[in-house]
Amino acid sequence: MNRTETRRVQIGPVPVGGGAPIAVQSMTTTDTRDADATVAQILALEQAGCEIARVAVPDRAAADALPAIKARIHVPLVADIHFDYRLALAALVGGVDKLRLNPGNIGSDDRVRTVAREAKARGVPIRVGANVGSLSKEMLRKYGEPCAAALVDSALDEIRILEDLDFHDIVVSVKASDVEMALDAYTAISERTAYPLHVGITEAGTTWAGTVKSAVGLGAILSRGIGDTIRVSLATDPVEEIKAGFEILKSLGLRMRGPILVACPSCGRADVDIVGLAEEVERRLAVYPVPVKVAVMGCAVNGPGEARMADLGVACGKGMGLIFKRGRIVASLPEAQLLEGLMKEVEVVVREKQAEAADAGVPAPVGGGGGAAES
Repeated sequence: MNRTETRRVQIGPVPVGGGAPIAVQSMTTTDTRDADATVAQILALEQAGCEIARVAVPDRAAADALPAIKARIHVPLVADIHFDYRLALAALVGGVDKLRLNPGNIGSDDRVRTVAREAKARGVPIRVGANVGSLSKEMLRKYGEPCAAALVDSALDEIRILEDLDFHDIVVSVKASDVEMALDAYTAISERTAYPLHVGITEAGTTWAGTVKSAVGLGAILSRGIGDTIRVSLATDPVEEIKAGFEILKSLGLRMRGPILVACPSCGRADVDIVGLAEEVERRLAVYPVPVKVAVMGCAVNGPGEARMADLGVACGKGMGLIFKRGRIVASLPEAQLLEGLMKEVEVVVREKQAEAADAGVPAPVGGGGGAAES
């Protein structure tokens, strides 16, 4: 996929933009003032593969907790700031790797200038942008209602404030909960600026509905080559956001982290419990950190072809199945032995891929499962 060329911004050790892999991030749901709870959640996010973690900083007590949080995690820490420029300054002193704020809502020019100066001195980027739920009264008067043009104009206004202060370590977002509006906004902003874009469908919903909406919206935006970092905004455990984010990227071939399962939906032709087999394979695959592709197929129509295109595959027949490894049949087993036979071959392929990654100098992942080394 041809991706839109953007500037490179460094968020701690994680590069964003400039052709770097699309980073997957999330935001904690804990009270940031509770450092232990916040650290525990970020560590869980890391295990799922999270590459950038954002925390809300609504008051000075939350800002004061940032150094203790930063010292115990392994991914870049982003402070989400609104209205009070002093919280941004405290977050910078606390060692955060990025600020999320809009210069337009933190006060006078002098205050914005102070924050920009301190962020620049520390090499800390700032994400600016617009959200459909918080457009200014001025923008709503100008456009009559929330729309893509209002999102883009709002973001460009925030960018100009920082550029006028000679600050250019900027990431931009133009989020909407409406998929079409978000697509239009991100398409337009990508044509107006070269800063890296943080992409998301804001307030997407609960786990199931929100994941579907995010997959549709993010998929449409990313498929146009737009986007440098993403968040799937779900009303659930934020670990689910990371899982969904990597699945979206994997489906587009943009990131290959963790296992890939191709599974037959089953039908009247299937002579084995293909749904139960696929679910158990998926559960067991979740512990592996490499992008091994496994196909679990239920009959002779599509089964052999899909199985041959995977690293490993099962093509089932009447009470039995064939195991394929990179297109070659390696075993023919009764249904009762298929799962264990397949997972034994998975172990072999995982070791092979880990050895290949080590030989190529690919760094080990921070977490497990979805946070694996890429192919």
